[in-house]
Amino acid sequence: MRIVLAFTESFNRHDVAAMMQLVSEDCTFEDAVPAPNGAVYAGKEAVTRFLQDFFRGSPDAHLEVEEIFGLGERCVMRWSSTSLDERGEKVHVRGVDLFKVRNQAIHEMLSYTKG
Repeated sequence: MRIVLAFTESFNRHDVAAMMQLVSEDCTFEDAVPAPNGAVYAGKEAVTRFLQDFFRGSPDAHLEVEEIFGLGERCVMRWSSTSLDERGEKVHVRGVDLFKVRNQAIHEMLSYTKG
């Protein structure tokens, strides 16, 4: 859970370099969009590009951890997110991320959202 919480703190600072220090070279990120199955980003380079693009498009993105727990290699985090859309209107989203952590690095991130 410590690794995932550090990753989330870096996310809230929009510090992609710090986030990438916490993931493995062969990490996989499965985004919740586009529906219904999301997009998959494989490898540190692809995940880095995704996050850089994400923060450019959502410069005020912030995650609030609602609940987090872990067991073995797995960690589950329930969260809520706020940001502004292209019209400047506030957007609120809730979701769950499933993480797999191996050797002190995030190996897999699967993201699921409501609504």
